[in-house]
Amino acid sequence: MNNRKRRVRFAPSPTGPLHMGGVRTALYNYLYAKQAGGDFILRIEDTDSHRFVPGAEEYIIESLRWCGIYPDEGVDKEGHMVETPSPGHPHAPYRQSQRKHIYRKYAEELVEKGLAYYAFDTAAELDARRKEAESQKKTFTYNHITRNELKNSLTLPEKETERLIAEGNWTIRFKNPENRVVKMDDMIRGHIEINTDTLDDKVLWKSADGLPTYHLANVVDDHLMEITDVIRGEEWLPSLPLHYLLYEAFGWEESRPAFAHLSLLLKPDGKGKLSKRDGDRLGFPVFPLKWVNQEGEVSRGYREDGYYPQAFINMLALLGWNPGTEQEIFSLDQLVKAFSLERVIKSGARFNPEKAKWFNQEYLRMRSDKDLAEEYAAVLAEKGIDTANYPKGYLEQLCALIKERAHFVNDFWEISRYIFMPPIEFAESDVKKFCTPENLGNIAKVAAFLEDMEIPQAPCNDKAGAVASIEERLTGYIKENGWKMGAVMNTLRLFFVGEARGLGIADIVYFLGKKESLRRISYAAEKLQPTVQ
Repeated sequence: MNNRKRRVRFAPSPTGPLHMGGVRTALYNYLYAKQAGGDFILRIEDTDSHRFVPGAEEYIIESLRWCGIYPDEGVDKEGHMVETPSPGHPHAPYRQSQRKHIYRKYAEELVEKGLAYYAFDTAAELDARRKEAESQKKTFTYNHITRNELKNSLTLPEKETERLIAEGNWTIRFKNPENRVVKMDDMIRGHIEINTDTLDDKVLWKSADGLPTYHLANVVDDHLMEITDVIRGEEWLPSLPLHYLLYEAFGWEESRPAFAHLSLLLKPDGKGKLSKRDGDRLGFPVFPLKWVNQEGEVSRGYREDGYYPQAFINMLALLGWNPGTEQEIFSLDQLVKAFSLERVIKSGARFNPEKAKWFNQEYLRMRSDKDLAEEYAAVLAEKGIDTANYPKGYLEQLCALIKERAHFVNDFWEISRYIFMPPIEFAESDVKKFCTPENLGNIAKVAAFLEDMEIPQAPCNDKAGAVASIEERLTGYIKENGWKMGAVMNTLRLFFVGEARGLGIADIVYFLGKKESLRRISYAAEKLQPTVQ
């Protein structure tokens, strides 16, 4: 197997939106494959027809594409699942429901080998068995002991078996060997051993819907698609003994893939698996994209919340993997080079929503002011602000200033909306605190001073110098008059912003310009004068 080209697969079920834990599984598979120049395959495991959700497959594909994770097989360049084989996709189709003609013969092959059997127990009969066991404070298991007491081809005469098969409504179960130690290896968890007497005889095939169960379809497809490594969530670890035994039963031990089971993503408090309810309760998304279910309920997505896909992927990579250095910011290419399963942790990884915001803030700061200006222009357009009314370079200089205060481009509006929309109302608490007769008198003098001051039109080539000049002259004037700096500056900020918080006064004056600055002082002074006693 060491000489085979590395081939991994991400095999989600289309039963709803893709959880961020699923995206991490896809990411780790992708990184592991690409590091060795291998292939990353997307396979849709839709054998559970009762849980199928329309739109879920498309959601999975779009989520991966947003994250920059592009399968080598499974989808075409337009993002559609490949249904027919081609030189580039010889293992198509990649939906298990379209491969159902493949699996039955493998299940029956095991029956012929005496390694599986037909079972005719109804759901009601099995439920009665479970209830009977519960009444005795036991757990019912369909295994090497109970199978000899139940209705199956191991206990029934051949003719009766044939009759029941012809009638339909049967399953094929795997026949676990008795008292056998299965020895397994996991690339993350090390060596594992388990006795087959603790296992139940899992269903491999169901005549009711003509479909295999996960276990049979998974093993058969991994073999036929030449998968070399299986990297999946730890919830599948209990299935590993059965999968080992299936590879052995088919005589495929030499091509059996290596296995790695990833730990869970945990709630922020570390107590239990991260769920949608945790996101709803604590105010963060757990899905990569927005999802609207069939009842019309909307679940938030990282994309719609303003996260950059690079930041989302970077954050996910470090939830369970440690590069062994202090480096935290990785591009996708850097992750491909640095990733190793040996440094994936065995224990659960606690999700920190504040750390997720930090990652996005770091990526926001790395973006060019031009790119940020284009992104902010789209936000402003949604607010009804026509950026064509502002000179070229204006938004770039503003974004350069405010990006240090933001986690997302969407934050820019809250930070700087007053630059584009003058305040009409003023914070009552700040009015009471700062609009004293003395302060209003001083502000009137500041207005006269600003009117005589030369203020460059934004954007100018030396923005830093212009702001520094405004700051120096304005503070110098306040000091010369012996006024309290904080009182005057906060009153000015109240007049410009509508409350006594915001950007530095010199920056505000620079972006508003002299005319608008004086207009706002005049408006606020007239509106607030009657409130001053």
